[in-house]
Amino acid sequence: MKRAGIQKALILPFALMVCLGLTACGSSEQAELQQWMTEQRNLTKPKIEPLPEPTKFAPQAYTQEGAIEPFSSQKLTQALNRDSNQATSNAALIAPELSRRKEPLEAMPLDAVAMVGSLIKLGQPVALVRVDNLLYQVRVGNYLGQNYGRITKISETEVGLREIVQDAAGEWIERTATLQLQEGSK
Repeated sequence: MKRAGIQKALILPFALMVCLGLTACGSSEQAELQQWMTEQRNLTKPKIEPLPEPTKFAPQAYTQEGAIEPFSSQKLTQALNRDSNQATSNAALIAPELSRRKEPLEAMPLDAVAMVGSLIKLGQPVALVRVDNLLYQVRVGNYLGQNYGRITKISETEVGLREIVQDAAGEWIERTATLQLQEGSK
């Protein structure tokens, strides 16, 4: 038992010395780390860009004091007059077409009609057109196609038409169209 007591007496001081040694080593590494961090902190300087100067606001003068107010009755009256003027010009273009009697070839679309020949009859040019294997004679002034197409000229190789159609805005406008001679067609 004495031996166990001696071992305990020796182990205790030995353990104490090991702990003190480890503590001494730890504190020197800690001091080196603290010194390195302080050096790095002193070397590192943040880059802060200065803020730009604020832009000056220059107020604009109100220049529409003498203009017509957008919601006034005067502005509405002007718009209605402008629309009615356009409507009357459109109505003048299409009204004669709506009041006349339709001709048989106006029921056919223009792409279903083919010019197959021309001749002079009683001193007037006449075009021969074919629709569904039937031949028709047409003269200047006759109507052809579904867009109020009136024949304006007939030559040996083509028939010229004036059509009345609606554009994208719904306005009635005139446009020209032609039927070319179809050579060698059945």
